[in-house]
Amino acid sequence: MSFGQRGYGNRGGFGRGSGSFKKPVEVGKEYNVSISDTSRRGEGIAKVEGFIVFVPGTKVGQNVRIKVTQVSERFASGQVVEGSAGSASESAAPPS
Repeated sequence: MSFGQRGYGNRGGFGRGSGSFKKPVEVGKEYNVSISDTSRRGEGIAKVEGFIVFVPGTKVGQNVRIKVTQVSERFASGQVVEGSAGSASESAAPPS
């Protein structure tokens, strides 16, 4: 066995070779999600099958329908679909 055939190049999906990972979200598709956390930039964080989706304009505890706008290797970005429950209309309270 030569040095080049010891199997060190295959690390079980970690590193640069993990591009074949099937992401559970697709750009343009809509998903019902629950905002579970907030990012350092103030965006809501949801998870779809464990895959992180950043959703600006949301707060922890909201259940919203989002449309995915971008998908990268480790996370996705989405936006709230107009008229979904928990959107901007929820934060507007009538004057007392």
